[in-house]
Amino acid sequence: MINYISSPFKWFFKLEAASGILLLISAIAALIVSNSELSVYYFETLNKYLFIGINNFGLKLSVLHWINDALMAIFFFFVTLEIKREFLQGELSSIKQAMLPIIGAVGGMLIPALIYIYINIDNPNTLNGWAIPSATDIAFSIGILSLLGSRVPISLKVFLTALAIIDDLGAIVIIAFFYTGDLNIQYLLLMLVTFILLLVLNKFSIKKFTPYLILGLFLWFFTHESGVHATIAGVLLASVIPHRKKDHDFSLLIKIEHAISPYVAYMIMPLFAFANAGVSLEGLSLSSLMLPVPLGILLGLFVGKQLGVFVFSYASIKFGLATLPSNSNWVSFYAVGVLTGIGFTMSLFVGNLAFVNNMEYMDGVKIGVLSGSLLSTVVGFVLLYLSSKKK
Repeated sequence: MINYISSPFKWFFKLEAASGILLLISAIAALIVSNSELSVYYFETLNKYLFIGINNFGLKLSVLHWINDALMAIFFFFVTLEIKREFLQGELSSIKQAMLPIIGAVGGMLIPALIYIYINIDNPNTLNGWAIPSATDIAFSIGILSLLGSRVPISLKVFLTALAIIDDLGAIVIIAFFYTGDLNIQYLLLMLVTFILLLVLNKFSIKKFTPYLILGLFLWFFTHESGVHATIAGVLLASVIPHRKKDHDFSLLIKIEHAISPYVAYMIMPLFAFANAGVSLEGLSLSSLMLPVPLGILLGLFVGKQLGVFVFSYASIKFGLATLPSNSNWVSFYAVGVLTGIGFTMSLFVGNLAFVNNMEYMDGVKIGVLSGSLLSTVVGFVLLYLSSKKK
């Protein structure tokens, strides 16, 4: 049974393992460059404005915003394709199979948010970052599991992958409802009309991607101008890409997912990491980690994620709602819960949204995310290594 369930994941694990290593290299490179003589060029390049368009029709955004608004829309498009496939025919298609990662993900989002809120409750300016420590970086976490090879049972890899996918779904919902700016009704209506046209394409099972892409580009522009974060356009576009289980010979969703996965894994995510992980470490001390923003994120990721995932999962197993993944034990299962504290990509992304009007807190966000993710990586890896046997 586990072989049947895990088969769609095998290519994905290999991709995410390599991507996780590349993400790590990109983050380290960003830290080195931002703390060297090249730091001036690094930050100047990210803040340089670029116009993309024809004549007066187009957008002028900084390089950093093009990465975070445009390229990350492709990332969210890819993530939503994964989520849709998993709910239609993957690990999340059966309630019984999905119960453990769903319950674990709920705990892993709720407890970190509560910890952050508790630490920042007296400061309304920093309280907006409550969602930063709530998501798991799937590339990094799967990458760490891959370093242990056959010592980690496939069932735990499936659990972590499914949980991280649900985390991403939760992050998408949070971004849509809590990190939307002032709304422009005219562009919202244009968004709606474009989305309806996409639904029509889906209804008629159009199997060519070009019509979806053309409408998707307009949808992205209208979304960006509407006040809703532009990455939501990627989510909406992916939701209408057809995937029929009965079409064994062809699925546009799977075709697109496989086509863009290398670009997302090896270009977009590393570029995002390089552009967003750079932070000056000058004057960094233990006291700077004790400030509300980095402390809330650090404890949310390292303490909140592992407690939330493990306690909620443990309760669901004890109450008979789910079962412990096969060939695993409680220590190795807890270790995987620790690894969910690797927030990196999504945490940095949510941080940019949370403090878009208070950028002075972004250094604290980066320090909290990097330190919390590093602690989760080291402790989770050591626990998994000690609790598993080489096969």
